[in-house]
Amino acid sequence: MNETRRDEARLSQEHLLGLEHYTAEDLELILQTATHFRAVLERPIKKVPTLRGITVVNLFFENSTRTRISFEMAEKRLSCDTVNFSAGSSSTQKGETLRDTAANIEAMKIDAVVMRHSCPGAPGFLARNLDSVILNAGDGAHEHPTQALLDMLSIRDRHPDFQGLRVTLCGDILHSRVALSNIYGLQRMGAVVGVCGPPTLIPRGIAELGVRVYHRIEEAIEESDVLNVLRIQLERHTAHHFPGLREYHERFGLTRARLEQHAPEGMTVMHPGPINRGVEISSDVADSEYSIILDQVTNGVAVRMAVLYLLLGAKTVEAS
Repeated sequence: MNETRRDEARLSQEHLLGLEHYTAEDLELILQTATHFRAVLERPIKKVPTLRGITVVNLFFENSTRTRISFEMAEKRLSCDTVNFSAGSSSTQKGETLRDTAANIEAMKIDAVVMRHSCPGAPGFLARNLDSVILNAGDGAHEHPTQALLDMLSIRDRHPDFQGLRVTLCGDILHSRVALSNIYGLQRMGAVVGVCGPPTLIPRGIAELGVRVYHRIEEAIEESDVLNVLRIQLERHTAHHFPGLREYHERFGLTRARLEQHAPEGMTVMHPGPINRGVEISSDVADSEYSIILDQVTNGVAVRMAVLYLLLGAKTVEAS
């Protein structure tokens, strides 16, 4: 991307804290930019000098594999200088506050922080207290904006028009940070969004967001074009929300038999990972022609390149 394009490509927000306040124009710009960077990833030489001289700190206070590696890969593809922060060996274990930790890192003259934290709102707290650009890589059960963006890019590959597209999120909606970002983003683009799961895993009042609520997986399949299956997050459960994993799979698991009996033509199945095979989704669906799960992983790098570029590209122009 040339300097002129970089100057024109601006988002309405200074940070990526969530999708709640992003406009349809913002989302469209991100998806179009991600499509450009996906083409870059297909080249023999996948690295571009777009953000040379920019320093990004990956500040992960929770375990992560796909998201952390995807962000790190995106940063390196854009020629950023990348620093990985390990919470387990940090001064936070000695009682240092989050604000002091981040302020000390920023004093080393960085440009951006990619943050994952167990507390909802933690990235917003940093954005209010630091001068660096903050990108939310997941905050508690609140939002996970780049996951929703890569989901949207993956959906668009199979369903080019979001207007009226029926997308249902199935599974552990209560503990999911993916669900809320998907709801905000997809609705902003004109999709009809639903959620499906046992009543104990559906947040109270979620219908007020304008989503359809299903308590039968068969009904959700019949009335959807896309199913985004979410993991049962047992590590976040503080109560017994259903009798057991076997019973959950029998009532809500996405199986080939259920798809063949109830799915409309052209059904698409997604999963943000990691997958609990045989719980929320069967292996013969996860690996089937319905599935675009590995496409989501590929699109994750392109989307994260896009948001880094759009939020930080102006800094390279100012420095040149």
